[in-house]
Amino acid sequence: KKISNASISAKFSNDEELKLSIKKEGNNKVTTLFVDKAEPIVKRYDFIKGFEGGYLDFYSTENNKISNSKLKIYNFKLKEMPSLTKILTLASLQGIADILSGEGIRFDEFEMTFQNNGEVMTINEIYAIGPAISIMMEGYIEKNRLISLRGTLVPATTINKFIGSLPVLGEILVGKKIGEGVFGVSFKIKGPPKNLETSVNPIKTLTPRFITRTLEKLKKN
Repeated sequence: KKISNASISAKFSNDEELKLSIKKEGNNKVTTLFVDKAEPIVKRYDFIKGFEGGYLDFYSTENNKISNSKLKIYNFKLKEMPSLTKILTLASLQGIADILSGEGIRFDEFEMTFQNNGEVMTINEIYAIGPAISIMMEGYIEKNRLISLRGTLVPATTINKFIGSLPVLGEILVGKKIGEGVFGVSFKIKGPPKNLETSVNPIKTLTPRFITRTLEKLKKN
């Protein structure tokens, strides 16, 4: 029930690749996974439905049964995710909620850094950015017992207004648009896995961390 060393390389029928490596580096066990076709892996998780497209990049180090990991998924679409739908509805972002349940919301990039220690997963950061919304979250999950997450959700129009208000940089990125107050939604998701409570509050200003991460992604793109 334990893999100590592995190297797997495979191709799908249309030349998309899957590469898995597990190896020892000193006292650490290092796992890397790259797959051009993320759907089969993501569909294992029943709280996400209607996932389409995407390629996945995963890196993890484990030492003394404690693992630190980073997961990235690029260029994918979500058509159904109950927790996200509830946040959008409570935040009166019905237009985006309708897109989510219809044609789906596209994301350019999803990045998650987390630690697993026994039955507790500590989520240091989840950051996702797309044409419609950007989301930042953190929290923890106790397996089969408790989920506790908090975060910020910001419509893309708000991000564009904010960046447009920045001298020079704003004009380069989004043209001469004037920011009329930066706002988004802060939210909390907490409770047993089958009885989660979601609450939202409007926010007038974005945290420096959110702004920094968004600018990093936009600059890279």
